[in-house]
Amino acid sequence: MRRFIDGRKLLVLTFVGLAVLVAVMMMARPPARPELSSGAADAPEAQAAKGDAAVQPKPAAQPKPVDDRFVIKRILPIKGAIKYGEWHWDDRNVPDGPIVITVDLDARVLSIFKGGYEIGAAAVLLGSQEKPTPTGVFPITQKKRHHVSNLYDASMPYMQRLTNDGITLHATNVELGYASHGCIGMPEAFAAKVFATTKVGDRVFITRGKMIGMGDSLVDS
Repeated sequence: MRRFIDGRKLLVLTFVGLAVLVAVMMMARPPARPELSSGAADAPEAQAAKGDAAVQPKPAAQPKPVDDRFVIKRILPIKGAIKYGEWHWDDRNVPDGPIVITVDLDARVLSIFKGGYEIGAAAVLLGSQEKPTPTGVFPITQKKRHHVSNLYDASMPYMQRLTNDGITLHATNVELGYASHGCIGMPEAFAAKVFATTKVGDRVFITRGKMIGMGDSLVDS
């Protein structure tokens, strides 16, 4: 009887010992890391990385390169203000390049550039207060050597159209005290040279009092 009781106690003690050993082993084992599905939230490390990336400054925008063909390389050496009826032209030894025309409404002067070289300049007739010459950038859309205005029944030799409502470059008598209906009038001999130099699509920049000089870009004027 004693042996049976002792054997039972031994069995119980053995079982309890095994249970304690298993519990200790389970506690010592590190917990398994759950698998993250594609829809799971980012781990703290990933969120921190994203946060760092979000505050990174954007790279500075690179300046737009300047087209050297439109940089002013020469201004005609004209002394004093250009008088009404006066014009200047010199395209000798000027390399080929795009044509740009500028008109300053305050100075009342038209200049024509070829590849950045000023080849001509003249005092021009402009619009009145009732029908002012508009400012802006206007491509030449039509050229006609002999043209008569259907609005004013007036001869407009060497006409170069800028707008659909009748604003053009053309030849006229440029005299003090006269104005146009918004067109830009040039001395006829000068207008003939401009007409022979330009093509449809060339741009005319009409500004008021904007100063440009050597090294400036014509297309930004």
